Amino acid sequence: MHTPLCDQLDIEFPIFAFTHCRDVVVAVSKAGGFGVLGAVGFSPEQLEIELNWIDEHIGDRPYGVDVVIPGKYEGMGTEDDPEKLAEMLRAMVPQGHLDFAKKVLADHGVPELPDADSNSLRLLGWTEATATPQVDVALGHDKMRLIANALGTPPADVIEHIKASGRMVAALCGSAHQAAKHRDAGVDIIIAQGTEGGGHTGEVGSLVLWPQVIAAAAPTPVLAAGGIGSGGQIAAALALGAQGVWAGSLWLTVEESDLPPAQKEQLLKAESRDTTRSRSVTGKPCRMLRNDWTEAWEQEGSPDPLPMPLQYMVSGDMVARSHQYPEKALDVMFNPVGQVVAQLTDVRKSRDVILRLVDEYLEAVDRLTRLGASV
Repeated sequence: MHTPLCDQLDIEFPIFAFTHCRDVVVAVSKAGGFGVLGAVGFSPEQLEIELNWIDEHIGDRPYGVDVVIPGKYEGMGTEDDPEKLAEMLRAMVPQGHLDFAKKVLADHGVPELPDADSNSLRLLGWTEATATPQVDVALGHDKMRLIANALGTPPADVIEHIKASGRMVAALCGSAHQAAKHRDAGVDIIIAQGTEGGGHTGEVGSLVLWPQVIAAAAPTPVLAAGGIGSGGQIAAALALGAQGVWAGSLWLTVEESDLPPAQKEQLLKAESRDTTRSRSVTGKPCRMLRNDWTEAWEQEGSPDPLPMPLQYMVSGDMVARSHQYPEKALDVMFNPVGQVVAQLTDVRKSRDVILRLVDEYLEAVDRLTRLGASV
């Protein structure tokens, strides 16, 4: 399992692990993969703390950072100052949406947070103004080798800034058209994420999407994402022309994950049909576990979810209260996860997951080799 990207990034296996947990980043990179820290929920100051910790524990292994600079969002291009942008956007959030969200939480007995701890009406890293400082922080860390953008083609100046530092730029996409835009903008790695994936996805299935993106992006290398849960699926992705895989859901239930035990248990019990694509948390279609929160926003008479980033300024309080009181918020908490959730059946160390993927990949390749030899 060795592709040109392994040489470019000095990694053993082309297995990229997207996670919001620094412990998982370290464990995956030390096991020969490439850990990528999702930065959207961190302030620049918090991100600096996270990356310093990673630097201290990861040894000489590389890692990456994932930011969110959407190609289109409310308030785009109006403000460079994050505080002024946040103030402008706060005024655009209808009180009715805030009241509706608070009622859903109250009806489920989720305690309120002290005002100082609440995430309500916080902007976080969902815009260029708030994500660019995160990029600057990441570029201050030598072992950080790759910055990925989760939504849309990164702005030209951001791409130039990252590449001028000697780092690589990646971007996710859900269509061949988006892949071509990434390629033409100078993105180094394109991540093709099928609708099966967790988080923000399009509508096209992975096995259909991957070859379309690989053809449209050529000669730019492509990572396959969406539904990666076994070594056999990695073999399929590489057989189609991908240079590696990008997996996120796989790391939610590992031993190093910082998810509360009750939340991990929810994921371990879930089936593929328990997921849904919903705009109820971020404002864009995002695959997550279906629960009372997603259902509430779909009921007749409920407010329509707002565009990004306004909807998260409504749902951020739910996310914060769920983190604080996970056992009381199980029926409403944000659980972004892909349809591969049905393959998450036990808790393992990240290293053991990597080794299992490699073993399964080798078994799949051997099976295909024997089939070819018998022809």
